[in-house]
Amino acid sequence: MNDRVLVVYASKYGATAEIAEKIGEALRQAGLNADVLSADSGCDPGSYGAVVLGSAVYIGRWRKEASRFLSANEKLLTGRPVWLFSTGPTGDGKAEELLQGWRFPGALKPVADRIQPRGITVFHGYLNNEKLNFIEKWMIKKVKAPAGDFRDWDAISRWARSIADALKIPEAPNET
Repeated sequence: MNDRVLVVYASKYGATAEIAEKIGEALRQAGLNADVLSADSGCDPGSYGAVVLGSAVYIGRWRKEASRFLSANEKLLTGRPVWLFSTGPTGDGKAEELLQGWRFPGALKPVADRIQPRGITVFHGYLNNEKLNFIEKWMIKKVKAPAGDFRDWDAISRWARSIADALKIPEAPNET
């Protein structure tokens, strides 16, 4: 199997990019060749054996560049190992519970269903009020989202190692 893994992300303020870098680091530590690139970098997933794609989530939606990457590369991604992650919820508790069971944008679900990712997860995010514009601050105040860094680096590393383990399963020897 091609041991090259593309970790692609869409991040507005950098928190999701840092998560993608952590995933890439864990994959490299497991012996895989991992490249970490922005979804709007023009990267070609065709030369990779596996792809991990993630996006920050705003109002239940992935960032446009991640949505475009997923849709534009649907045919290339179908039939190869793909994992998807979203980032965003802040506060204490399990990310999916904070999102009331939400794991992936509904508008992209048909594409994901055709690609058949091996895993979809949600990670806690980082809300830095100093980086937000006036409208974003107003929205955060309305929904009462707690500010701070809620990313669970151990959970992110464990998830990445599980991807590495899945990719490193040896193929059965050919019997002659």
